[in-house]
Amino acid sequence: MDDDYDGGWGDAADNLDEESEGGDDNVENPEQVLAECAEKFSTPDYIMEPGIFSQLKRYFQSGGNPVNVIEQLSQNYTAVAQMANLIAEWLIVGGVKVQDVQAMVENHLKDMILRTFDPKKADTIFTEEGETPAWLTELIEHPTWRSLIYRLAEEYPDCLMLNFTIKLISDAGFQGEITSISTAAQQLEVFSRVLKTAIGGFLTNPEDWQSTSKECAKMVCHGQHTYVYSQVIMNVLAREPKGGSSMKRLSQEITKQAQKNGHDVTPITMALNGASAYPQACQALTSMLSRNTLNPADITVLFRNYSAADPPPIDLIRTPQFLELLIDSLFKSGVKLNPEHKPKYIYLLAYAASVCETQAKKGQKRSWTKDELKPTIQAVETVHNICNVNKGSSELMADLANLYHCLRFSVVAVGIVRWVECTVTEPSYFKLSTEHCPLHMAMLDEVVNLHPLLHNQVLDLLIRLFESKQDELEILVQLEMRKMVLDRMVNLLCAGCVVPVVKYIKQCWQKGDTDISLIRYFVTEVLEAIGPPYSTEFVHLFMPMVENDEITGTMRGDGENDPVSEFIVYCKANYTAIA
Repeated sequence: MDDDYDGGWGDAADNLDEESEGGDDNVENPEQVLAECAEKFSTPDYIMEPGIFSQLKRYFQSGGNPVNVIEQLSQNYTAVAQMANLIAEWLIVGGVKVQDVQAMVENHLKDMILRTFDPKKADTIFTEEGETPAWLTELIEHPTWRSLIYRLAEEYPDCLMLNFTIKLISDAGFQGEITSISTAAQQLEVFSRVLKTAIGGFLTNPEDWQSTSKECAKMVCHGQHTYVYSQVIMNVLAREPKGGSSMKRLSQEITKQAQKNGHDVTPITMALNGASAYPQACQALTSMLSRNTLNPADITVLFRNYSAADPPPIDLIRTPQFLELLIDSLFKSGVKLNPEHKPKYIYLLAYAASVCETQAKKGQKRSWTKDELKPTIQAVETVHNICNVNKGSSELMADLANLYHCLRFSVVAVGIVRWVECTVTEPSYFKLSTEHCPLHMAMLDEVVNLHPLLHNQVLDLLIRLFESKQDELEILVQLEMRKMVLDRMVNLLCAGCVVPVVKYIKQCWQKGDTDISLIRYFVTEVLEAIGPPYSTEFVHLFMPMVENDEITGTMRGDGENDPVSEFIVYCKANYTAIA
């Protein structure tokens, strides 16, 4: 202890000598300085404070007594930090892991800082030091302290020290961690880096596009300035031949999220898609999108524009919000359209879904083709007439051939999914249904087999049904209903939607809120449907459920000829990471 103490003062003396060479231009009242320093030196452990050297310099320059200051600092040295280190060493000697001890100390410090943090005092760091403190640069290298800065930045967005630290974190390459930090939105340079990282995550993880797009949308929708800035950038990137379509999709997902948050971003959307060059179409679309509802007058204007010889660009009516409104008006049961205007709704939806524009050479008019427009119109009209009448499964049998024939059109498949969703989510639907697999649910299988891009939408619907409370049904009937939904999920898995389905069922098992017989049923059905080789990700997701005795204990035989044993043996022989 004495050696450390003497060494510390030796360092202090060196620092004081170095600092004294420069002199001090500001003349202070010696008595006042001595009083201020004496007050500070009397606080516990002041010798450990970062400003100790500058205060000692002031004290001695004002005629302070070295003996007095040594006594004051020594008497008030309680060694809190050293005692914490000693206790930590005792814990480690007692058998606690170093990582656990470090986590305990860091978490306690975090809690103390969160309780006592003063943004005004934090801002004085720069006024006193005049430059970036070395300890701050070291601090941001540690994930624990970066996470503390993020929490404080959310709570104190106007703190200059925290804003500067956020920039340091971004400069150090950790911008991927601050996608949800509101402070980043106040600094264009930091926000640009964060946006770049978020877009990169969306482009490089196409299989996880839902979560990455939501995270990106949460950041972009922080404020009007971040939304406009981001959408302008994505609008430019969407014109690139490589990755342009992905950027357009991300832009649309962000627009959808902004609308869910209650923001009317229609004027921004219209300004960026070039609609202003087509005043009539622009006004009609803006009117409907802003109100989020269709009306015959504006539909008539759009119909007239898009049935003309030189129509506006198709991208204007390919706005997802407008397409969803058309789908709802044509495929939701019970929605009544004026017979005079109904063909216009059908025409616009079919046009948006099937017309392909081709850019002509410079100096010529833009041309487009309608080769598939007539069949699409007929298919949409046929299915609309079926969906618009509330029919039970037995009554739909007569229309089954027409439905399956029209399902090959993607736009019709989207409409049928919406129709099925509205029908089967009615509280009394399964109570009144007598079939093991109602026709509406069977049509989802056909949609899944024909249209891979609708897999996520169908899975979302199946999850809602699986988790829905069917209190009007008896317990055994509820189990049978959920088994029927699981059959649809297995079909979805067999059609290529493997990882999302298995991930969901594994989550249900881990939460412990799903009847184990349903998990067992799913595992049994999957084992009967699959065969090697398997992807590594699938094995890591599925193997824990297959190896669980509560799930598959009764499914195993004495030998290794049962599906459970065969799967385990094959995977352990071919996937070393789980052997």
